[in-house]
Amino acid sequence: MKTNFPVVIFIGQPNSGKSTLFNAIAGPKAETSNFPGTTVKHTHSKVTVEGRVFNIVDLPGTYSLNPSEPAEKVVLSHLYQEKPDLIINVVDASILGRSLELTLELLELEYPMVVALNMVDLAEKKGILIDPGKLERLLGVRVVPTIASHGRGVKELLHAGFACLDAGCRAAPPRFSGDIEEEIRRFLERIPEHFPVEANKRFTAVKMLESSEVFCREVLADIEPILNKELISAKQKIEEKRGAPAYEVISAERHHLALKIFEEASRVRRGKQLSWDKRVDSVLMHPFFGYPILAIVFLLFFFLIFKIGSPLEGLLLGSLGRLRESLSGSLGHGLVYHLADGLIQGIGGGVAIVLPYFLPLLFFMAFLEDLGYLARAGFLLDTFMHRIGLHGKSVSPFILGFGCNVPAVLSTRILESQRDRILTSLLIPFIPCSARTTIILALVAFYLGPFWALGFYFLNILIVAVVGRVLTFFFRSPSPGLILEIPSLKLPSLKKMASKTYVELRAFSKFAWPILIGGSIVLSLLQFLTLDKVLNVLFSPLVVHGLGLPRELGITLVFGFLRKELSLIMMLQALGVEYSRLLSVVSREQILIFTGFVSFFIPCLSTFAVLWKEIGKKIAFISAGLSIIVAILVSFLVRLLI
Repeated sequence: MKTNFPVVIFIGQPNSGKSTLFNAIAGPKAETSNFPGTTVKHTHSKVTVEGRVFNIVDLPGTYSLNPSEPAEKVVLSHLYQEKPDLIINVVDASILGRSLELTLELLELEYPMVVALNMVDLAEKKGILIDPGKLERLLGVRVVPTIASHGRGVKELLHAGFACLDAGCRAAPPRFSGDIEEEIRRFLERIPEHFPVEANKRFTAVKMLESSEVFCREVLADIEPILNKELISAKQKIEEKRGAPAYEVISAERHHLALKIFEEASRVRRGKQLSWDKRVDSVLMHPFFGYPILAIVFLLFFFLIFKIGSPLEGLLLGSLGRLRESLSGSLGHGLVYHLADGLIQGIGGGVAIVLPYFLPLLFFMAFLEDLGYLARAGFLLDTFMHRIGLHGKSVSPFILGFGCNVPAVLSTRILESQRDRILTSLLIPFIPCSARTTIILALVAFYLGPFWALGFYFLNILIVAVVGRVLTFFFRSPSPGLILEIPSLKLPSLKKMASKTYVELRAFSKFAWPILIGGSIVLSLLQFLTLDKVLNVLFSPLVVHGLGLPRELGITLVFGFLRKELSLIMMLQALGVEYSRLLSVVSREQILIFTGFVSFFIPCLSTFAVLWKEIGKKIAFISAGLSIIVAILVSFLVRLLI
């Protein structure tokens, strides 16, 4: 990512507060995009600080530069092949001993670097007192204490970065035990001058000795046959001396060095009583009480969204109805009226029907994420996930799916097993995203009551469980176990939650809203030309005879493939009624059947496209077929039972 301005990258382990610190500097104007040639996303922004312009990049969280996951591979490639002007390494002060292992790897690059000692307040609450000055001397780079969630230390960190850039400071690589250093030196001497080294020879040598084939294959691309023989020989010598593979030896050396630095730079006070967050965690993650609390949290989450969205929906729809009546009186019922009415219903439907539920959903999701509760939910649900052939790490993509299925499918990259990626991706389209949540709340909750809507959520959980269990019969290999880091509980920042909500809302406005407006206008045009009746006749065997719905709703299935909210807006448009008069043309039972079918019928176009891109076209079509089958079965079941 080379530009005319200095490039500053933020790198750290997951849950270190790296992105919080990045957002404190970049603000909501930061953009998210893919790394070139990959599907792994990163956040970047051009910022001006005290008259100086920088390009800052927030790399995906990584535990090591010896990667095992796609995002970690991208981090290594980015660091190695696109040399940044400055590294800001964000470490979690509350788990400093473990965080320093990545820091020591970064020091081997010998790039200009500053360490942000983040969450020092949490460290102090745990009884860990760190001396930043001593840590600075031991590491050989500037160390700045920060509390990113409160904006503390950000100014000092930027000044330290300025000074490092101006002075051209370089980090010094850490030193291992004598015998290991000797083997590294010998291997260094055998690396030819023309060998492709973007960082430095020592980093290259250490990574080749400790890495799997990933570094050599995907970063260096090719290894000369002679050098490959020398590499094998060096690894064998280390194994002979230490009685363990080279990668284990170097990893153990770095782990020992990290703990030694931690012990020298900090003091740990042992308190007799548990801290407040540990006491809270003992209840939240209790093997019995944790599950009722989890149910209460999500019930409260659901009812808060409904209680906020429902009154707003009624208020805004009243204004929208009056505007349409005024339009009808002034334009008549010609082509101009139909186009204008489609435009108003597309814009107004998004404002009056979607946003009242979408906004609080985004806000409360950000609250639970920043609080640290979502990771605890994943831990609690690990047992349930194993029942359907997965593990708790798949909970994170599922929870993201409540916002949007697209990032949920993308987030399956965190799963090490391809089996788990495919299985989780096939189940994600059954998670009620914000679009389907809008339909459930705006139709079922509004007309039948919140408990009926809640029943749809329980039905979704049941279907995910049943479909997951069926799919596991086709995947004979078992799911690997769960290794999940639980972040410390912390009070969410209102500013950060608002910023996250704004970013998601902006993405909705750019991508989804044009589809809602365009689809609504096209339907109005089809109605004016009476072409909608042709599509309705084609779908009538399923819609009328199979589902028992009005024939006019057939066309909503076509457009619902573009965006799920479009099915709701076009339902009213196709039936030609105001929202408040919907029950005059459809029954309560038909509302349930329609909602059930739309909720499970075929993933939206965006989800289908990302499934094709991430997992393959075969899985994308299997997902579409599976969704159609489930939608028909659920709708028939609802029709029989109601």
